[in-house]
Amino acid sequence: MKSSPIGVFDSGYGGLTVLKELIKSMPGYDFLYLGDNARTPYGTRSFDVVYDYTLQAVKYLFAQGCPLVIIACNTASAKALRNIQMLDLPHMAPDNRVLGVIRPSVEKVAEITQNGHIGVLGTVGTVASESYPIELEKWSGGHVKSTVQEACPMWVPLVENNEMDNPGADYFVKKNIDSVFQKDNTLDTLILGCTHYPLLIDMIKKYVPENVNILTQGAIVAEKLVDYLQRHPEMEQRLSKGGSLEYQTTESAATFESKAALFMGSEVNAKTVHL
Repeated sequence: MKSSPIGVFDSGYGGLTVLKELIKSMPGYDFLYLGDNARTPYGTRSFDVVYDYTLQAVKYLFAQGCPLVIIACNTASAKALRNIQMLDLPHMAPDNRVLGVIRPSVEKVAEITQNGHIGVLGTVGTVASESYPIELEKWSGGHVKSTVQEACPMWVPLVENNEMDNPGADYFVKKNIDSVFQKDNTLDTLILGCTHYPLLIDMIKKYVPENVNILTQGAIVAEKLVDYLQRHPEMEQRLSKGGSLEYQTTESAATFESKAALFMGSEVNAKTVHL
């Protein structure tokens, strides 16, 4: 039988933190991870460019047999997902689905916030897109009263260069967290709006008050996807379940393997592909 894996796409490595949680929650399913590492980062690129790149990746994953694609990238979810869902899917592959990471995070915030004061830490691109404030207002059912955002441009390079335990990392993490709490010192929930940030979680916790919820996206996306498939058996039945896992990258496979192992906590075998 032809494999029909769940496609997981990211501009680089951060989506691996989502993939890891998906595998943990759904161990029997097949997964295909695609990292557009040759063109990363997306965070500094225009809406049109991110949309073009993301659409190329989605088309590629559909061609590999993935009926369901998770865009495990906040920038791509912010800048491309809605257009792909509304403008492209209906004529390109009406029975396939593309889901992102922002809405599941927003739904989770609505479930857990006590006072409705939310902080978002993200890349420059995600913060500039205003996606979180817009989606929080739209989908939180009135639970969110205010949202403040903080761009953290140094966090992704720190993670990708394996500098998480460096005193320099401490400086930047503390600086950005102090800044978001200066904007609103009554925050009760903090969204880590970038899939790289969970690798900094121990350091983040040092500077965030204990009574504040810190949301990492991997576990949330996994929980919401399990729920989605229960509600959509027609999609669930299309997914193959051999427990297989494949990694593909638009960059050098050797470079991807060495960095991806840091995110996955185990050895990774990848192949280079062209979109």
